[in-house]
Amino acid sequence: QVVSIRRVDSSAQTRELCSLVSELAHTIDEHVRSCVADSELTSTQAVALRELAEPLSMRELAARMHCATSNVTFVVDRLEEQGLVAREPHPTDRRSKRLVLTAEGARQREVLLSRLAEDSPLGDLGEHERNSLHTLLQRALARR
Repeated sequence: QVVSIRRVDSSAQTRELCSLVSELAHTIDEHVRSCVADSELTSTQAVALRELAEPLSMRELAARMHCATSNVTFVVDRLEEQGLVAREPHPTDRRSKRLVLTAEGARQREVLLSRLAEDSPLGDLGEHERNSLHTLLQRALARR
């Protein structure tokens, strides 16, 4: 008797996973855009506000946003013009500035976070599922 074992084509599975991750990233980007469509923020500014949960240097914010520091400078300049972010001296690095939210920036960040939570692409996942996805994504990215 011959037993047929169906092997998973790992390259096809990897392509499918890459496609799903890419689609999720695109869906999240669209969600951010729709959340700020009626505001004066761009989606990139919204991502910067989302990431400014604490004071950060430009380099730290750029790393969290996965972009060049020069791009963050442009974004922060606009946020500063809108009165949402201020630059202050870094407490331990005289060559660096820290980005801090103003009172209005903190208020707008809270509104933004509420909007992002509404109908989020990850909203249907339970806490255990989100934790598992978080762990798996961190593990996959740790190989970089």
